[in-house]
Amino acid sequence: MIRLKNMIFYAHHGYYEAERELGQKFEVDMEIQCDFKEAASSDDLKRTIDYRKIYKIAKDIFENSKFKLIETVAERIAEKVLEMPGIQNILIRVRKPHVPLNGLLDYVEIEIFREK
Repeated sequence: MIRLKNMIFYAHHGYYEAERELGQKFEVDMEIQCDFKEAASSDDLKRTIDYRKIYKIAKDIFENSKFKLIETVAERIAEKVLEMPGIQNILIRVRKPHVPLNGLLDYVEIEIFREK
């Protein structure tokens, strides 16, 4: 399993137009199930999942798109990551720390699990 924990992106997602205009910070965790046996036995990067590519997918979608829902952002990331060879499934958590509501909380988080 590959885990990318607490990636932070500044992006322009949100239900309210002001959120999409001004942007805000988002936090993301991903857990990707894959088989490392061949890579481990060969010690060859070409035979494993390059987590830099996974990070780049998340960064590109977060920073180059505008969605109203963080659920949509998570779905788009899952779709692209699952296109990579060798990946069996993915769990994504997206946190929105600064939620415009009339109360106090640390963050709102959504979680999705998708598999091939």
